[in-house]
Amino acid sequence: MQPSLWQPPHELSSNEQAIMKRIKRAKLFVFLRQHRHELFNEAFQQELATLYQARTRGQPPIPPAQLARAPILQAYTGASDDEVIEATTMDRRWQLVLDCLDVEEPPFSKGTLIAFRNRLIESEMDRRLIERTLEVARETGAFGAGPRLTALDSSPLWGAGRVEDTYNLLGHALRKALSVIARKPGRGLTEIAAEADASLLGSSSLKAALDRDWDEPSERAEALEVVLGVLTTGERWLETKPEGSEEPAVQRSLAAASQVKQQDIEISEAGAAVLREGVAKDRRISIEDAQMRHGRKSRSVRVDGYKRHVLRDLDTGLVPAVGITPANVAEATVTDAIAADLRCQQISLGELHIDRAYLSSSLVRDRSEDLQVYCKAWPVRNASRFPKTAFELDWQRQLLRCPNQYEMPFVPGGVVQFPAEICQVCPLRERCTLECYSLPPLLANEERGGYNQESSTYFPALANTILFLKEKSFLWIVFFLISCGWDVAA
Repeated sequence: MQPSLWQPPHELSSNEQAIMKRIKRAKLFVFLRQHRHELFNEAFQQELATLYQARTRGQPPIPPAQLARAPILQAYTGASDDEVIEATTMDRRWQLVLDCLDVEEPPFSKGTLIAFRNRLIESEMDRRLIERTLEVARETGAFGAGPRLTALDSSPLWGAGRVEDTYNLLGHALRKALSVIARKPGRGLTEIAAEADASLLGSSSLKAALDRDWDEPSERAEALEVVLGVLTTGERWLETKPEGSEEPAVQRSLAAASQVKQQDIEISEAGAAVLREGVAKDRRISIEDAQMRHGRKSRSVRVDGYKRHVLRDLDTGLVPAVGITPANVAEATVTDAIAADLRCQQISLGELHIDRAYLSSSLVRDRSEDLQVYCKAWPVRNASRFPKTAFELDWQRQLLRCPNQYEMPFVPGGVVQFPAEICQVCPLRERCTLECYSLPPLLANEERGGYNQESSTYFPALANTILFLKEKSFLWIVFFLISCGWDVAA
């Protein structure tokens, strides 16, 4: 049944005015109440009505314009579905926006909210809802139309798929393929697995069915041979079944098993299949979620899933753009998608606060002259010797100045070599070099130094440093790297 148009009052009641005066920070509530008629005009309500089929039976659904405000506020406040329903009866700010002041019962149920959100996502109307909200915000000037003060950061997003080792990944993929045939009435997975000569897959745990001592290398190798044999037998059996050769779900499962074999298993010199040493690049870790990957947020925090990237407007608290990448992908790769979202919304950035992981991104590399980028600098350490910041880069005159105030011209991206005769008589030489050796060449890099050109920095040219020490012992190289602040143990 088609929903009716939502037609709440235009004018603010005295209670609504009092509530709006008390809202000091969460200005989105005020915006959605003041401009709800511009946001949900008749034309946009007709767009939302297309989410429902025209039927003559049943109860008319809740007006989608009223429901559509809930996902916006839910994303803004970070509330769960249960908390949304609770807020509609307990939080007067929510009641202000949803036109349900002082109600004792929620205007809609949790199931209705979830079903409506799914309709939005399936029809891609969720993006249209955001674009419409931003469009009205620009037209009304509610949040300003100038360059925005923003911050971009990432956080771990754990995947919902089960993370498994190689044995269970292979078993899970084949079990999933056999389950397609087992869905037929009167047949179960245990029966199908026995018919395919893969009875191991009939149990809930493949490793429990193998019954091996997993701490013993020889038994692990034997178990791998058994699993690979079952996989080969099962694949051949499926080829003889129409469901195995035609069903897309079966083909996807078999393709997943093949991917796991290629990434995790190799053939030894003796001709036996063995597990690969180390982790393959872009290794698949879940059968149910093909995009999940191993990654790290830090040295101590491992992520199995994704990275969530959020661009937040620091003035309004709104989030104009987000991105998702697998956990093993560098943060900088997401910025092309974020930039596309910003262009679509006609949003320009005036200030961007990031961490160092985004420094190589297109947002920074291809930035306009009007965009100011702020990022925490790399720590500068050099034990008792001069740190990098002791060497000053004069970008105006294109001169590099050492701690003894001797200047050398530089070209951005070029190499600067201080004369040996100057370094040999320098009174600061002991704090600048190792023993009697001269200062290694310095690399002036405008691309890395350009984020804050008022702070002077020099960058060692690693290739020239290695040439400088190529005839020294390995121990000398270690000493040199430690003195320059390198974490050799890492």
